[in-house]
Amino acid sequence: MDLLLVFIFGLITTDALTVEVDQVRQIQENFEILAAKLHQLETKFQEQESTLKIFEKQIHGDLSKNSEHPPPTGQNTLPRTCQAARLANPSLSSGLYWIDPDGTASGDGPIRVYCNMNTGSTEVLHDSESSMDPGHCASPGCYFRSINYKASSRQMAALVELSVECSQSIKYDCVSSPLERNGISYAWWNDRNGNPQYFWSGSNSRVHVCQCGIEQTCFENDVRCNCDSNAKLQLVDYGVITKKKLLPITRLNFGGTHRVNSTGMHTLGRLKCDGKLSALNKGFPTSCADLWRNGFVTNGLYSIKGNKQVEKVYCDFNKLPSEPDFQTWIGYEDVKSHPVYFYVQKNTDLLTHNTPIPFDIELLNVGNAMNVSSGIFTAPRSGRYFFTFTGTKDEAAKGTEISLRLNGGHITQTYSSYGGSYYTYSLQTTLNLQRGDKVSLVLINGALHDNSITRHSTLFFGWSLEEDIFKN
Repeated sequence: MDLLLVFIFGLITTDALTVEVDQVRQIQENFEILAAKLHQLETKFQEQESTLKIFEKQIHGDLSKNSEHPPPTGQNTLPRTCQAARLANPSLSSGLYWIDPDGTASGDGPIRVYCNMNTGSTEVLHDSESSMDPGHCASPGCYFRSINYKASSRQMAALVELSVECSQSIKYDCVSSPLERNGISYAWWNDRNGNPQYFWSGSNSRVHVCQCGIEQTCFENDVRCNCDSNAKLQLVDYGVITKKKLLPITRLNFGGTHRVNSTGMHTLGRLKCDGKLSALNKGFPTSCADLWRNGFVTNGLYSIKGNKQVEKVYCDFNKLPSEPDFQTWIGYEDVKSHPVYFYVQKNTDLLTHNTPIPFDIELLNVGNAMNVSSGIFTAPRSGRYFFTFTGTKDEAAKGTEISLRLNGGHITQTYSSYGGSYYTYSLQTTLNLQRGDKVSLVLINGALHDNSITRHSTLFFGWSLEEDIFKN
């Protein structure tokens, strides 16, 4: 009986151990599965956290642009125009944004403008956009209104400099309220420099005219603006000023509204600039203005592309391109990418006419532009080159005639002349050459005799004077 119990107990113990081992294995497998899933979740969480940070940064950036308060100094560089903001982020919608036309690192603080993201244009807001009544007064300009913009004069001037086109609209609703009548100007506007202007559309500042005068559709044939007819009817003159160097409009002046039935209402549009970086030179800059438009703000000496040469200028970026002394010319720079000069001689006779004269002795050929055996010089770079050819011969050289050719065409020539004991010939010339142009000497009459062992008197020299690096 006792043996039976021991046997049964052993079976139970073995089964229990087997069950425990299986359970441990299952637990380990489950743990490994859970660990793998946890690692996946941690990776996923990190990715989502990174995405969230980027998203929050984008939101913060958009809010900083649309906020009524400018971004803190030293934050990300602001775009200089709405067009620049549009190019940086094509998904932006139209609305109010902060920009900094004169550059983040210099000048005035940023300005808040309306960006039309459909066109990329920049619109500067002001306090006189709604229709306003000048009231009743008789004398010219007896009513005036100064325009207060949501931007400094410097920032607006910078925006104009950055833009190819700028414009501002003016509308005047009138009844018996002439802008000009019988040679008297009752109304005008002042440009950004405070000067009075009497044209109300386009860019011709020399004549008093409205859009109907440009189109020849005015209410009366003998006037250039509808309101000038002085009719007792409700009329309107509307125009767009496009002469950007006069913008923005800083003041409006009206008069001649003293009659009982006369009325006038003026409406001034926003300063609108297309925002495109005008004349943005993607190659070598041609001026300090090019550098400024490309974002340079540090005063100093710069190299620019001049008239076929490199020039040194001083750029004062504390000023705007339209201001005096923005650019000061210093001088030319001697820039050569590679020197070119040669000196060759001839010591054999030549009787063949109308072919390039070959040479026998090469004393100098820096740049390897002269092919001695063919006698042809090939310009390796565009620029100005000087050539001189000279010879001294005995009477056998009488009647010798030599032509200098450029790409096979005659340029100049020399004739042998008697100089006492010898006949001599020489020529000198300076040529503007393009890269690949070929220069050679051609015997067109007589003969070249130079077979002296000790003296070689037929000489040909040439060298580069000035390189036009912008065509190479």
